[in-house]
Amino acid sequence: MKIYISADIEGVTGSTNWCETEKGEDCYEYYANQMTLEVKAACIGANNAGVTEIMVKDAHDSARNIDHRLLPENTKLIRGWSGDTFSMVQELDESYDALMYIGYHSAAGRDTNPLSHTMTTYLDYVKINNHIASEFLIHSYIAAYLNVPVIFLSGDKGLCEDVKDFNENIETVAVKEGRGNSTINIHPNLALKLIEESVQKALLKDLLTCKIKLPEEFEIEIRYKEHKHAYKNSFYPGVAKIDENTISFKSNDYMEVLRMMNFLI
Repeated sequence: MKIYISADIEGVTGSTNWCETEKGEDCYEYYANQMTLEVKAACIGANNAGVTEIMVKDAHDSARNIDHRLLPENTKLIRGWSGDTFSMVQELDESYDALMYIGYHSAAGRDTNPLSHTMTTYLDYVKINNHIASEFLIHSYIAAYLNVPVIFLSGDKGLCEDVKDFNENIETVAVKEGRGNSTINIHPNLALKLIEESVQKALLKDLLTCKIKLPEEFEIEIRYKEHKHAYKNSFYPGVAKIDENTISFKSNDYMEVLRMMNFLI
């Protein structure tokens, strides 16, 4: 069995302030280590379920956060950004049996994590078919396009609840909860235990029940915090400017949606 893990940091237990997520800041190393340990826990759970190959994408900021030495030897780690439209699931293809997410966070426009954002911090929100879109949703539609089940996610409580709107069979572990500019976090060791157990449980279920349905048509709405971005990006082919800060894009081809996002967010 071959699985893919995409990992971020704003949804690991404890992370609360942007300085804790930025390489070079004093408190960054602790949370980069927790990110690594949560990925490791997922890998151990996967191996306990009989997985033979694991691809891990370091999908936070510089994409150079995870310490590969701490992961099992049957893992490969993607570091850095290639520029691929698949972004946080670069190299995902039809050969994978399942996709999982570690350390994921609520979308821009949500109040369930002080670090909520979608792909970048200069957006008010991204909507897909009038639903506020998280990084989970954007990349899960890639999995749906490739016919790969999405079986597990760990992150903040708000995102875990959002995941269930798309498929209630996806296993989730909420390691934190946002409250204003604060977070309520479970113990780091408990997070590792729950992730390991839940990943193993997810992989022992019928994976096909965890597929996400890909819409037939896509209407994208992107609202920028600064009007200059909306003006500049309104010149992208197929984009319409809705108001001073907002653009829209329509397509029935999700690969074209990803291409647009790759340039405009």
